[in-house]
Order: sequence, then C-alpha cells, then structure tokens
Amino acid sequence: MYIFYVNIDMIRRITLSAFLLGVMPLSCFAQSLSFSGNSLKVIEETPEKSTGLEKIYVLYSTEGVTASYTSGSGNHINWLQYGNLGGGHAEAVPSTQNGNTSTLAQLDGDKGYIVEDGDRRYCFWITNYLPHRLKLKAASPSEGNECGVSIIDVEGSGEPIRYFTVTGMQKTLDQAITVEYSTQEWSDKDENFVELVVSESFETLQPQYRLTPPNYCSTKFQISGDRFLKAWNWLESVSTATVQPTSVDARTFAVQHTPDDSGNDSGSNQIGSGGSEGLGGSAPCDISFQAYVTDGVIHNEWQLTRDSSFENIDYRFTTQDLDYTFLEEGTHYVRYIGSNADGSCEYVGDTYEISIGESRLLVPNAFSPNDDGVNDEWKVAYRSLLTFNCWIFDRQGHQICHLTSPDQGWDGKVGGKTVDSGVFYYVIEATGSDGKKYKKSGDINVVKYVGVRGTTSH
Repeated sequence: MYIFYVNIDMIRRITLSAFLLGVMPLSCFAQSLSFSGNSLKVIEETPEKSTGLEKIYVLYSTEGVTASYTSGSGNHINWLQYGNLGGGHAEAVPSTQNGNTSTLAQLDGDKGYIVEDGDRRYCFWITNYLPHRLKLKAASPSEGNECGVSIIDVEGSGEPIRYFTVTGMQKTLDQAITVEYSTQEWSDKDENFVELVVSESFETLQPQYRLTPPNYCSTKFQISGDRFLKAWNWLESVSTATVQPTSVDARTFAVQHTPDDSGNDSGSNQIGSGGSEGLGGSAPCDISFQAYVTDGVIHNEWQLTRDSSFENIDYRFTTQDLDYTFLEEGTHYVRYIGSNADGSCEYVGDTYEISIGESRLLVPNAFSPNDDGVNDEWKVAYRSLLTFNCWIFDRQGHQICHLTSPDQGWDGKVGGKTVDSGVFYYVIEATGSDGKKYKKSGDINVVKYVGVRGTTSH
C-alpha cells in the first residue's frame, strides 16, 4: 500500500497560477465591487491588460474601510490577497457572505486581491495613498548652471506609488506632478521669439527636475500635484522666486541689398540662418546681418574673417545687427555669437559665406537713343568696381557728361535734347576690388535708327 501526502495549499497555488497566466477572463464586472467607510471618493484606474488587473483602486486611507463584492450568479465567493510575489502566491483572507454579497472587513492597502466567483477571477490592486501622500515645502533654482536646461530643486516628501501585476512585476502609478513655467520659442509666423507657458508632467516627486526647453525669459517655476490630491481638492503647490534666464538661443538672417540704376535699393535677398547661397557677387556688396535673440542674450558679436575656421578673425562688431559693405575680392565668412551675462552659455550661429568676384570692365562702342526700348542707353558692363569716373566728350572736345558710378549711363541727350548721329569720345578711370586699375578711352558711336517702337530699320 502506498500512502500519498497531498499539500492542498500548494496544489491551490499551482492551479491558481496556471489559471491566472493562461485562461484568466478579462471581462469581469467592475460594478460588482464597492467600498464603505471611506470619507473621500475612491479613484479608479484601468491599467494595461498585460498587468492582469481589472482595476487599481486608490483610497486616501484604508483605515476603517470595508470592501464588498456582489456575485451575479450566487456563487460562494473567496477572497485572496497577494504582494510583491504576484497572484501565484496569493493567500486566502477571511470574509463574510450574506446572500450574493461577500464582505472583506479588514482591507489592507498596497496589496493585490483576487476574488473567486465560481469560474471567474476578479483581480485588482488596492492603493493606500496616505503613506505616500505628497507634501511640497519649497522650490528654488539649483546652484549648478548648465546651458540648454533649467534645474529646479524641490523640498518635499511623497514616496512613489508602486503596485505589482498578477505575475509579480513592479509598476509605478503616474502621479502627474507638474512643473509650469514660461519660456520663449521661435515663431516663423511672427519672425521673432515669442513667450509661451510650458507645463511638464512627471510620474513621481523628485528632489531635482531638469527641464527642457530652459527658461529663455524671466519666470517663476510652479510645482504642483499630484493628480490624486487634485481629485480630492487638496492640491499641493510651491513656486520659486523669479528666475532670470541663463540659457540663450538665437536666429540669424542675412539680407543682401541690390541697388537699381540710380543707386537706390530695388530689392533684397534674405538668407536664413546658416544659408550662404546667393550672397556676394560684385563689390561693393551691401549686406545686412540680423540676429533675433532670447532674453538671456546680453553680449552680441558678429565675426568677419577670411579664415573659414575662424581661428584668425579680421573684425569683431559688438552689435545685435550689422550692416556691412564688402569691398575686397575673395571669400568672406561671417557668423554671430550671443552669450549670457557671465559668458557661461553662448549661441554660435552658422556661417555665412560671401563670395566677391574679381573686377571686370567692358565698354560698348555704340548705342541707339531712339526710345524704341532697345539699346537706348550707353552703359558699361562691370563687376566689383570700387571707384569709377567716366567723362564723355563731343567732337570738339567739350565735356557733355560725367558719370561717377558704373551703374549710371548716358541717354544720348545734351541739354534735354538727343544728339545727332555721330562719334563721341569717353575716358574712364576705375579701381577694382582686387586692386586692379582701369584707364580706358575710345569712341562712342551714336546711331539713330528710325522705325516702329520695338523694331529697328536702316
């Protein structure tokens, strides 16, 4: 004869573990569970299905609170409780049943529960909030200073609220502790930095919060929480004194001005930060450099150099905006640097590349001032001329025109009347951006074609 000794409790645990891991139904009835004896409302959380829990119930305090479960089928109801080892190690706890309702008189907080209702298992977690209660005392900026981040130290208490899944995995309830402050961000619409309020949410209370974006402007940091206290109308909140910005940010633009024939600005080519395409050309080349900065920028500097590495800087301009005329042939590099009061944080802008071409001067020998819209003006073709003087003489050697800019031209008129066809003479003296000297002279043939506007005929 063989005698077998059976550990009923062990078999129960193995069976329960297999059931929870394999065939546990997820469609139990949440409304079958109720609480009494609590002065504040119970906050219900629905965790991810992977936790195996139907609900997490957050009670401000479990002292004097009883839990009741009502069966819809009249089954006998069993209560089991588990901790950090998971539902496979759940142990039975005493309860009383009256009809279809079973009551657990001694409700422990920060525990998992499994209610056996026939072939159903209703799994949930009870959080006792009181031992974790958030209390905020003070907040202040950290003594440490880092570029691109605001660091706030917080004094207070409040442990993270943990719970365990049916399989024994530890999780944390999000308490939604918020940090609110003002900062600045770039707006393409406004073409400037604009102020906005930032609100960041954190799962638990931390002794220090590292915040990005940083406060680019003066602001107070307000720490408040948590969402459970807020639901119970007991929200905690502290704020710092006004914190001055130390981090900096900027955007830069370059605008090249294009003169018309009379020397007036007829248009511009705006290049965004870091762009250089289209900048430069013929000297003199007028470019306006603009920097838009956050409030923390105290020191401004534009750097100009022929060295692309900026190891050797030719000029420094301590202004936020810069208007500069490029006169010398070659490649120039420009960048902006903005920094805070003590220079511990700085913004280094991208590099603008400006190419000024070598000088050139081409002189036409004929034109036809007949108002047909074609070749009505005598005018040189040029590039990168820094000085220019042109004298035009008639056949008797009388000066009839003096031009002081290569953008200017002669319309073939003297005293408001167009001259007759014939030969005139020019003398030009000019200097290029590359140092080249020009001295030219020659004939100008005035040919007055007669025909329909837009056409020519002999």
